[in-house]
Amino acid sequence: MHRPDSRRAVVSVWRSSWIVGGLLVALGSGVAAPAEAQDASVEVPDLVGVWDGGPAVRRVNGPNMPWVPGENFPILNERAEAYQAAFDEAIAPKYDCVPSASPAIQYDPYMMEVTQWPDRVLFRYEKDDQIRTVWLDGREPSPIEFTVQGFSVGRYEEGALIVETTNFVFDITGFDDYNGIPSSQQKKLTERYWRDGEHLNLTLTVEDPMFLREPASYTTRWQPAPDGYKLQAYNCDPFEAGHPRKFLIPKYQ
Repeated sequence: MHRPDSRRAVVSVWRSSWIVGGLLVALGSGVAAPAEAQDASVEVPDLVGVWDGGPAVRRVNGPNMPWVPGENFPILNERAEAYQAAFDEAIAPKYDCVPSASPAIQYDPYMMEVTQWPDRVLFRYEKDDQIRTVWLDGREPSPIEFTVQGFSVGRYEEGALIVETTNFVFDITGFDDYNGIPSSQQKKLTERYWRDGEHLNLTLTVEDPMFLREPASYTTRWQPAPDGYKLQAYNCDPFEAGHPRKFLIPKYQ
């Protein structure tokens, strides 16, 4: 797997740092992280690189993936069932270049790049040109900081990265792009990333008491991208994105 030296150096700096007077000081970097940053003695998994989430490593996303009826399909409450019954595909935000949100974007069959820094982890998705920042320094979102991708905080635990994300906006297709299941501002996402040999694994659990009777989860993985691969720009064009509406059978006249 292609690992640029600069990214390897970032992980190396993290692993060679220590706590001094409540501040995490990176050796030779001259940069101090906030006092809440995690203890440097914690095992930090190497997640850096570009990862392939395409059909070569897992089944392609669709109406039955990763949520499979009879297996791990979310148990909806009456509110969610009513939204789903009324949903018309023509109003799906994806046809206006609104990016996919969690928990769907993690499973979309595109490449993903991970960069680790002492105070944050960056997830860059080829799908929709999205970047998620996972803060490791103990900061919290403001009461009005709600976005499509939410606000993510993380920690390293037993050789894995644990990510918790809250502060999502209401999204009519916030659960996935296919089944018309919405998500609310109470959605909470918990992700656990770990290495298994050359593969990057993820177990994702989503909670949303406004629409789900109980948490729903799935497990997936990525394989290393071809050596030297660079993420491609998605460059969503609103005219092209909305073109499929012409072929949809309208639910309401």
